[in-house]
Amino acid sequence: MTDFPPNPLADLPATGKILGLDLGTKTIGVAISDAMRYSATPLETIKRVKFTQDAERILELIAENGAVAIILGLPLNMDGSEGPRVQSTRAFARNLAQKTAIPIAFWDERLSTSAVTRMMIEADLRRDRRAQVVDKLAASYILQGALDRLRLP
Repeated sequence: MTDFPPNPLADLPATGKILGLDLGTKTIGVAISDAMRYSATPLETIKRVKFTQDAERILELIAENGAVAIILGLPLNMDGSEGPRVQSTRAFARNLAQKTAIPIAFWDERLSTSAVTRMMIEADLRRDRRAQVVDKLAASYILQGALDRLRLP
């Protein structure tokens, strides 16, 4: 697993479902692609406890869904630089890579949460309902961006 190659998706298997993760400090949003990799669907929000328990749930979701790869949102700063959240995300990926053989790729997640929040506000979703679904929708948004990129020549 390289840190952030020019094409971060180059090492992914050509076919199969992909699990998308939006790593937050309190929760992990999870999404899954369809087998044809056309669309990302929000799956669930994992309430973070400790890495071991968080990883166990992710491994269960990989097995349940037959995922062949993971896309992990990379929280770059708006200017493209890396801050403490990126270091934390990379550490999470390194630790998770020790527990699974499937490849983990990073995808720029700048503005994903704000874009999803804006869509939910436009859809007139109540604030409490938005809080319940924003993380898994952000994971879906991140994964969809990666899926769209995979379809480009």
